[in-house]
Amino acid sequence: MTLNVHQPAKFGSYDREDVIFLLKDLSEISLEGSTEEREKKIQGGEHYSETLPIEYNPPEHYLQLFWETLHEYKDKVALCTAIVAEQIYRKHGKQTVLVSLARAGTPIGILIKRYLKWKYDISLPHYSISIIRDRGIDENAIHYMMQTHKGYALQFIDGWTGKGAISLELTKNCEAFYQKFHVRLDDSLAVLADPGYCTTLYGTREDFLIPSACLNSTVSGLVSRTVLNEEYIKKDDFHGAKFYQELEPFDVSNHYIDEITKAFQKVNPMSIEENISVNLLDQTVDFRGMKEVLTIKEEFNIDNTHYVKPGVGETTRVLLRRVPWKILMKDLDSPYVQHIILLAKERGVEVIEYPNMSYTCCGLIKKVVEDR
Repeated sequence: MTLNVHQPAKFGSYDREDVIFLLKDLSEISLEGSTEEREKKIQGGEHYSETLPIEYNPPEHYLQLFWETLHEYKDKVALCTAIVAEQIYRKHGKQTVLVSLARAGTPIGILIKRYLKWKYDISLPHYSISIIRDRGIDENAIHYMMQTHKGYALQFIDGWTGKGAISLELTKNCEAFYQKFHVRLDDSLAVLADPGYCTTLYGTREDFLIPSACLNSTVSGLVSRTVLNEEYIKKDDFHGAKFYQELEPFDVSNHYIDEITKAFQKVNPMSIEENISVNLLDQTVDFRGMKEVLTIKEEFNIDNTHYVKPGVGETTRVLLRRVPWKILMKDLDSPYVQHIILLAKERGVEVIEYPNMSYTCCGLIKKVVEDR
């Protein structure tokens, strides 16, 4: 199959040695709306991938939160990266293409690539592509990578699991790809943290704050969320995204990568092996997070599971870029939730102690569209 998609252009603030974005540049198109306007449109039936939230220079206290969590958890992120990277390398070796799911997966994919370069002096190809809940993965991007790296295995990568929507989307899309093109893709999703029990390839199942969850594009290569809007994305195009060059003075994307890369030197090789052994003994994939989300949905009389966002990373994002209703918290004294308590207080959002869940916390989105 010959593809007529555009060749990947220079996109984002990362070095092309670190990652190549297989995305169509929509930087000149106005797709943004205020959080409230966008929430109303999404709840009114528009798909979230058709528009974008407005992205700003992060306020000082968000940046402070990022720096604090980076300082506190960089060694943990480095260890989890090493655990995942070793498992990937042992699975496919040098014939591996790292495929980050934009955009939360992008910095994690770069860290995995950097670790393998540091440890084994190999430079695996690494791309960032789009997958959109309920709309699917970018098949043009898959074909491009398969044609460019014949005989290689694609390893999909994301930051963390919430209720498992992306894991399920990936599995469904890999099956659809097989039905269409008779090519079997490995649907395993490599993540740093898997509190939702959605994958067998993870660094930890502890629900901790990965620092890149604190910010949006300014820690993700100045790239927006991905867009699938038929007005701008044609049949042979990659999915789209914007490159926010105007935010360049505030970009910490490469600093984040460099800080964790430096921390690789402090990772204890025995600790990596011990954790891999523990992970291999716990290969349970039961999507227990989704079961808890369904319980929460019923208990709080919520219309749709899309309004329930479990995990520290997702809860942080609800407070930063959605219209939050309530925050459920397993343990108010957990070190992983202190920033969430502060953000909730700032936005006037109720925090409820909710000990019966495997996640550290869970964000509930406010219903802003009334039933007709």
